[in-house]
This record gives sequence, C-alpha cells and structure tokens, in this order.
Amino acid sequence: MTAPQSTASDLPSNTSAQPIDSAATANTAINQPLQLIYAGGTFGSYGKPLAALPADEFLPVLLEHIQQQLTPHVQVLPNTCVKDSSQLTPIDLTHFFSIILDSYAQGHRQFVLITGTDTLSYLGSFLAEAFAGSDVCIVLTASMRPLFDAEQLHSYQIDANSDAWGNLTQAVGLASHGDPGVYIAIAEESWPAQTVQKIHSHDLMAFTGHHRAGYPANSYDKRLPTARRQNWIEDSRAKLNDIKHNAQSVNIATLYCMPNNDGWLADQLAALTQQPAMGIILIGFGAGNIPYTEALATTMDTLYKQGHMLVCGTQCPFGGVSDTYAAGSWQYEHHVLSAGRLTLPAVYARLLWLHLAYDTPARRRQRWRHSVQKV
Repeated sequence: MTAPQSTASDLPSNTSAQPIDSAATANTAINQPLQLIYAGGTFGSYGKPLAALPADEFLPVLLEHIQQQLTPHVQVLPNTCVKDSSQLTPIDLTHFFSIILDSYAQGHRQFVLITGTDTLSYLGSFLAEAFAGSDVCIVLTASMRPLFDAEQLHSYQIDANSDAWGNLTQAVGLASHGDPGVYIAIAEESWPAQTVQKIHSHDLMAFTGHHRAGYPANSYDKRLPTARRQNWIEDSRAKLNDIKHNAQSVNIATLYCMPNNDGWLADQLAALTQQPAMGIILIGFGAGNIPYTEALATTMDTLYKQGHMLVCGTQCPFGGVSDTYAAGSWQYEHHVLSAGRLTLPAVYARLLWLHLAYDTPARRRQRWRHSVQKV
C-alpha cells in the first residue's frame, strides 16, 4: 500500500518547437545511459505503517544500489508524478508518454519505469500503444512488497524477502539489452506489456502474460533508420498538445455483465447517450456473450450514430472473444467492435489512445479494425 505524494497536473511543456538533435538520435544504446523513472507504488514504501518515501529521499539511495550492484550507466529521469498507481488518470498516463518522448528525442532509447502493481498493465499497455512504430525500449516493473526492510528503520537495507530487488534487477537487465518494445518484467518473467494481467491481489506471482503478441508489439523496429526515427518523433511531438488537452476530459466507460433483469444493461448504456463520444467496454460472459434485448440493440445503434465506440471483451482472463455463439454475435450487427484476444487493460489502453490521438469516430474505428486484425 502507498499514499499519494504528488499529482501530474503540471505536465512537462511541449517541446515540439525545439530542434531534434540528429546526432543524439543516431546514438546507439551502448552510448546512452539507462533512464530510470520512479513513479511510486509499493516498491518505494517504507516504515510502520508503510508509506511511500519522498522521491528526493528514496531515489538517491536506490540509485546508489543500482550503480554499485547492477550498472553504473543509469540516470534518473525527473518525474513529477509519484503516487499510488490506483490513483492514475489519463492525464498521468499522458504525462509518462510526454517525459519519455522528450528523452527519446534527445537520444535515449532505454527506460525502466517503476510503478505500482494496481495499474501496471494499464500503463504498460498504454505506453505500448503510444510508442508503436518506434525503436524505444521501455521496461516497467513493480513489486508486491517494498524494497527496503521496514524492520531496519533509517538504514534502508534491501529486504531479502521482498520481490522488489529481483524485479528491478530483471528490468534493468532487459532494458540494458535494448530490444525495442514495451515490456513488463516481474517475478522472474517478462512479457510484451499489452499481454499482461494482474491475476492475484497479494501473491508474489501476481501477474501473467504471453509472447504471442501482435500489434503494437510487432510494430517496434530493431533497425529503425535515423530519418524514420526523426519523423516518428516529429509527428508525435506535433500532436502532443492535442493529446494533453484531450486527456483532461476523456474517459473510457465500462459495463460489466451480470445476470440482471431485462432492461438493466440497456438503461446503463442509454445513460451514456447524454455524454460526449467516448470508448465503451462491454465486459461480456464467456466468449463475449451479451444478453439480448431489443432496447439494448437500439441503444447500441444510437450510440454508434453519436460517435461512441463500443467494444466487447470478456470476463474470462484467457481466450478472448469470438462470434461463435449467437448469444454474442448479434451485437456485431449493431456496430459493436470485437476485442479479439486483447486483455481488458489492453482494450482500455487502445481505446484511450485512439480517443487521445485521433480526432474523428471514423478514424478511430478504422484504426481499431486495422490494429485488432494484427493481434
């Protein structure tokens, strides 16, 4: 558990007007130190009761341990968003995209981001979407227990019974290798971020994922030419102000199917017709089955006409959705999109990114179909 320290309302200013250093962006991973981002979470909690250490107190000690035991080639990337990960918002997710983008533009390619476990998979999936098509390497990690032994007050001794140091060691090693992509490293495992789910609330083996990852994992390029990297950076910087602005108001609605009375689900969806166009996740039974009513089908049509984007996922942690059963296939005739094999964090992340970075419902739907077909 942690306590919020600061917010990310003060995002870094847009640096799109600054010239890109061509020489810097051409540097290889060997010539650039690893960039470490500390965002809070259980990892940096300490004391009795456990509370997050201030970043200016925690980071110097952490950095010393890393430089002495793991690698001397590491720098701390300044970050104003240090909070419990359960408190993260679209503004915060955009904040991390912004500070990593700025550092990437200065020639840094390898990043380790320490955050909390609650939204680890959401943040990882979002960054995977945001940096798709680049050659950046971002490894996120977290821990189920704090790094420092709370019994050794004021001495900051690494707790041998914690998973924190092992997770960080793994993340640093993976990031130092520099393979392009966004990964989550935890409990001696690592996976493409978009495939990761938290499946246990307190066990050290709290996450699972897989390596059968399509887009965005397969969009990262190990041999990205310098000109293409510069174009990618320039394009991303050009839309950064719009992304930050949109993050202040965007929300992704979620409706979880239960065996409720007829009309309940249609009523919940109908309430969203009064909201600006947004992404809506329907979490169905089994392979994406949704209880049919005529009112629900009509409401789905109305939401589509208003520019909303409905996507059907599943309550099942594995397997994804399909149109095999009539109990689920009917919705796709009313403009609902299939989540395919995407996890719920990945569905959220993709919907969020589409609503931040694309300006019309038609472009968002086109991009969804294009990307999900590659999963």
